[in-house]
Amino acid sequence: MAGSDVTRLLCQLEELRAGVVEDAIEIARQWEGYVERPEFAPSAENFSHYLALRRRDIRSLQRDLMVHGLSSLGRAEGRVLPTLDALLAVLRALDGKGAPVFQANASFFAGEGRLAARTTELFGTRSPHSPIHLLVTAPSEAASDERFMLRLADLGVEAVRINCAHDDPDVWAKMIEHVEGAAAKTGRRMKILMDLAGPKIRTGEIRKVKGLKRVHVDDRLAITLPGRLQKADENLPAVECTLGEAVAATKKGDRVFIDDGKLETRVIGVEPWGIVVEVHAGPDEDGYKLKAEKGVNFPDTDFSVPALTHDDREALAFAAHHADGIEFSFVQGEADVAELQDALAGERPDDWRSLGLVLKIETLRAVRNLPSMLVRAAGRQPTAVMIARGDLAVEIGFARLAEIQEELLWLGEAAQIPVIWATQVLEGLLRTGIPTRGEMTDAAMAVRAECVMLNKGPFLFQTITELDRLWSRMDEHIHKKTPQLRRLTSW
Repeated sequence: MAGSDVTRLLCQLEELRAGVVEDAIEIARQWEGYVERPEFAPSAENFSHYLALRRRDIRSLQRDLMVHGLSSLGRAEGRVLPTLDALLAVLRALDGKGAPVFQANASFFAGEGRLAARTTELFGTRSPHSPIHLLVTAPSEAASDERFMLRLADLGVEAVRINCAHDDPDVWAKMIEHVEGAAAKTGRRMKILMDLAGPKIRTGEIRKVKGLKRVHVDDRLAITLPGRLQKADENLPAVECTLGEAVAATKKGDRVFIDDGKLETRVIGVEPWGIVVEVHAGPDEDGYKLKAEKGVNFPDTDFSVPALTHDDREALAFAAHHADGIEFSFVQGEADVAELQDALAGERPDDWRSLGLVLKIETLRAVRNLPSMLVRAAGRQPTAVMIARGDLAVEIGFARLAEIQEELLWLGEAAQIPVIWATQVLEGLLRTGIPTRGEMTDAAMAVRAECVMLNKGPFLFQTITELDRLWSRMDEHIHKKTPQLRRLTSW
């Protein structure tokens, strides 16, 4: 390598490191008082360094380093300063400034150890069947059939998810009883995570126009405040939205999605009783049949509602005393995290910090606020992030989902906290027993997360076995963003 190139790259790297450290100090000031667990302090520091690094466009620097056989900084998430320092040590030696001094392996890879330990803390000891943890949603029948939990434990499932949007404390208690019974028989206790439902943004009562059973592209539709259905224009099909605050906050031009994005509309009129929207996309020929209890998303609308509802507080009174961790739906900012943690402290004042907390990232606002939410949460208790791809895809757009999914994986690794890959994992296989090609590829890429969530389905146990086979092979090829470069045997 020419001396001038070495000197130039060395100067660039020294400037980069100094800028990262300076900016990280400013970023960390925003989190002052958040980190109360000493064991999370080095992770928060690395996280601030990563956010500072990613404020910069270093693509040209990466290419210059690659040409000379040096690290491109492309896998520095869990060890930002150690990676920069190792690279600087090599460049200084090449520039004639003395022999390089490197960190010991244990110190350099300390972030990986923290991430692995936290994954075990939240989701239990990993079974020998798979390289990553599995979280399985319990169906209602798991309360009456003790064999369900036993089969999960036998298959090596690490954690069970109980959805508090369904059933009641009596049913949840029976599910937990069966988890404990399976542990007694197998010697492996699955962790229990309970999912708070969050505010329900759903379609409510429907009023159809005579002779019009479905809505099509270019049709107009009334979406009303709760209880105002009959006030809407009688010439329009109309549907209530259960969350009046969202409807009241909309503006002309805002998008409104119904039923997981199956119907895309835009607001063309705002009325005292609600809004009028025009259908921009939906099922082509048959149109869309309006139904109650379907999700409604307002990705362009700025509205604020408590993430912790009255129903959630009632569920929390049970979950805080029976679960190993809480999944927090519709969390959108650090104030939401603080509110939940205060509620947990009220339920378990002596040991609430031992409970795990899963931040479900479902909205664009949650994506934007993730760094502060994450530090606020993990600074006080074991924390994970769930990529809730269902609502998130509708909120940010399907075209951006893959991009944001990658970024959330990077942020989790940088903060050294586990990430759950969730929603529609092998959904076709779960429902029909036959996977699609695309969903097998998606499931293969899930190996980069620490945990994967499976939903309910008649072919659940078959799906678990299929995932074990898939992930055991993929783990030999890739760890997080790093190719493992094992010997290829296909050629």
